[in-house]
Amino acid sequence: MKKKYRLVVFKDINNKKYFITNSTVKTNKTIILNKIKYPLYELEISKYSHPFFIGSKNNKKITGRIEQYNKKYKINL
Repeated sequence: MKKKYRLVVFKDINNKKYFITNSTVKTNKTIILNKIKYPLYELEISKYSHPFFIGSKNNKKITGRIEQYNKKYKINL
């Protein structure tokens, strides 16, 4: 069975931002943008809410891991 490739709106439910792209994802929801009706797929995490992309990742934890590695293998920089 061939899947239908079409424009779909992906909406981040955490901050209400969206983007439009081609996809074969199945969904029953729709949205109207600029007088055009699109299928709607809601995401829990996207580039608008993921900590890596919004710059709120915890660098302290990563730094601690590097220091532990250097200490374990006695690497002095």
